[in-house]
Amino acid sequence: MNLDALIIPVDRALRTLFAPASSARPVPGETLPEAPLSDVERANAAALMRVNHIGEVCAQALYEGQALAARDGRVRQLLARASREETDHLAWTEQRIQQLGGRKSVLAPAFYAGSFALGALAGLLGDRWSLGFLAETERQVEQHLDGHIAKLPEQDARSREILAKMKADEAGHALSATREGGAALPLPVRVAMRAAARVMTSTTRWL
Repeated sequence: MNLDALIIPVDRALRTLFAPASSARPVPGETLPEAPLSDVERANAAALMRVNHIGEVCAQALYEGQALAARDGRVRQLLARASREETDHLAWTEQRIQQLGGRKSVLAPAFYAGSFALGALAGLLGDRWSLGFLAETERQVEQHLDGHIAKLPEQDARSREILAKMKADEAGHALSATREGGAALPLPVRVAMRAAARVMTSTTRWL
């Protein structure tokens, strides 16, 4: 077995979990003034951004697992392109958490490991199913982001801009995966994915 095939995923996992994330694109809303927030509003916004940050940690792990098992070079390229944009999301949410005086989730390593395994499993099922899993994941993330935008304090324009841009990127990832031949997932799989997402969001909001 190629040693790089083992070292590279471990290196990327360590960077995702423990190194400060950096963005290749400007942070959405960074030129907007910081809105006055009450302590309760600030804590709520920070908790929501913590959930979104852990979602981006999971996205990095999913893509890494899927890429490791992908058969087609075009699929690996699509995953790599999506991963780069998700790295921007990781940096944006991390920065916003800091600005709001919040903290990142302590559950990140556990969710990364589980998401990596899930991504690898999807990849082993074949590229069509892996792409279908990617598309469905991104569609569910879009809905999740809509809910968080609605829950943010109305005056928190900075957080809203970040989530709106993330939502647009996720829609693009889902469309690209579908165009590349992603298969529609069976209903029980989609339901199970939603249930797993609820576990992640409900725990990382507090931990």
